[in-house]
Amino acid sequence: MKIIGPDYLVFGVDNVDACVQYLTDYGLKPGKLDEAGGYLEALDGTGIEIRHRDDPRLPKAMETANTLRETVYGVADEATLQAIEAELSKDRTVVRGEDGVLRAVDDMGFALGFRITLRRPLAMPGEINNAPGAELSRAINSLGASDDMPALPRSLSHVVYFVPDHAKAEAFYTRLGFVCTDRFVDTGPFLRPAGTQDHHTLFLIQTPPFMKGIEHFTFHMGGPTEVMIAGTRFVEKGYESFWGPGRHQLGSNWFWYFNSPMGCHVEYDADMDLHDERWTARVAPPGADNSQYFLFHYQEKWAPGGPPPKH
Repeated sequence: MKIIGPDYLVFGVDNVDACVQYLTDYGLKPGKLDEAGGYLEALDGTGIEIRHRDDPRLPKAMETANTLRETVYGVADEATLQAIEAELSKDRTVVRGEDGVLRAVDDMGFALGFRITLRRPLAMPGEINNAPGAELSRAINSLGASDDMPALPRSLSHVVYFVPDHAKAEAFYTRLGFVCTDRFVDTGPFLRPAGTQDHHTLFLIQTPPFMKGIEHFTFHMGGPTEVMIAGTRFVEKGYESFWGPGRHQLGSNWFWYFNSPMGCHVEYDADMDLHDERWTARVAPPGADNSQYFLFHYQEKWAPGGPPPKH
C-alpha cells in the first residue's frame, strides 16, 4: 500500500477566525475561505481545513477535547485505495465519498480518509552551506540568509496522536503497511508508511484516555535557517513558543513548536532523516536526554556590550 503521508487535516474549532489567522501567520496560503472556514495550504498543496466545531459536514467529534476531526492521507494510486478498502472492510465500515476520499475510523476512534494525493511536485533547492573540506555548494557572493528571505511551509510532514493504547493503535496502522522506524519504550512508535522514506509521518504517544487526540502537526521547511526565520517571525507576531528551537535525536529533524488556538501544538521542522527497509528500528527510553541533541530558547534581539534585556 503506497500511502505517502497526510495530505490534509480537518479541525472543528470554536473560533474559526482566530485559527485561520494563526495558520496564515504561520505561513500557509488561504484558499477558499468564508465565515464557516476553509482550506489553507503549503507550497505543495497539502494543508489544513478549518471548520466550526458544529459544522454538520465534519465527522463525529471524539468524547475528549480533541479538535482534530479527520486525517486524510494521500496515496500513490487507485490500487492502493482498493487495497486499503479491502483490508479495512474486513472489520469496519468503509465509505468512498463523492469527493473521492475513502473514509473509515481507526481503532482509537480517529476519523481517517485516503485519496489519490493531490500534492504538487516541488522543484526547489534545499538549504545549502559552505564547509571547510567540502566542495563549494553555495555560489560565491550568494547569501546564506537575509532579512527578507522566504521561509514558507513546503509540505505537511507528520501528525502526532495521544492514544490510550499505543500497541493496539500501532497494530491497526501495521495493517496498512506502516512500519516502526524508532520507538520510545512504553510510550509509542514513530511510524512511516510504504509510500515515503520520511522517518515518520505518524507518532503515537501513550496517555490516559481523557487526553486522546492530536498533540501536534508540522510542516517541512527548506532547512534549519528557515525554521529559525519562520519561527522568529511567528513569535514576533505574538504567538507563544512552546518548545524549541532545537534538533531531535530520533529523526534528526530541526524543530520549533508553538501553542495554537486549535488546542494542539504546531511545529516547524526541517531536515528529517530518510529510511528504507534496510534500517533497524532503535529503542530508547523517553526523556529529555533522548528527545533532542540541543535546545535553544527564544530571546529578543540584543547587541554585544550589555546583557540581554530582562523580562
